[in-house]
Amino acid sequence: MTAKFYGVGVGPGDAELMTLKAKRVLEEADIICAPKSAVGKESVALSIVEEILGEELNIKDLIFPMTHDQDKLTKFWDQAAEEIKEELEAGLKVAFITIGDPLLYSTYIYVLKRLEGLDFEIETVPGINSYSACAAAMNRPLAEKEETLAIIPAAYECEELAEILSNFDNTVLMKVAPNFDEIVEKLTKAGIKENSFYASRCGQEEEFLTTDFDSLAGEELDYLSMVITKQKFKEE
Repeated sequence: MTAKFYGVGVGPGDAELMTLKAKRVLEEADIICAPKSAVGKESVALSIVEEILGEELNIKDLIFPMTHDQDKLTKFWDQAAEEIKEELEAGLKVAFITIGDPLLYSTYIYVLKRLEGLDFEIETVPGINSYSACAAAMNRPLAEKEETLAIIPAAYECEELAEILSNFDNTVLMKVAPNFDEIVEKLTKAGIKENSFYASRCGQEEEFLTTDFDSLAGEELDYLSMVITKQKFKEE
């Protein structure tokens, strides 16, 4: 048995958007690592996998708390990497699942960095990004012709957002919940609120899409939410 570590993107939420390669790799894996924010919490990535492969899977839960405390995050990243290393040293094929794509704002990246350089083969299996699914759900092009596109981690304070909105034709603001009201204010000042839309849990049963930003003001929004903006709509 040859040990191998896989990072597997399982898509944005709709189980049918998990790739055939992701399905094959997970079927062949000896153990599947499922990231969770806390003990007892649901792993969205695992719920997608179970819809395709069933629930009779060998699962290792890995905890990654929702925090910006770097010391705490580092501790959990180190612990997860050590647990995975132990499974690899036992000769197992280990798959780490993540929603969206593994190499875009994913916890997998920090585990990968800790395992690179060790004597194990590593393969990353890309997945469909959430913003691609959201744009498709609204039938809105992300970019065309010479248009530029920016992808911003909006869960963090972004003092340069106004400048970014003015310098790029289209912008994806990921995980907007913590700063939503401020983001809407800046969209309004930039004159592009009407050209923007909000999406949460895209592809899941709880999917919600709207262009009515005012109705969301002051609301507690889902962590898995985003805003996609366009400077203008182009007509041929």
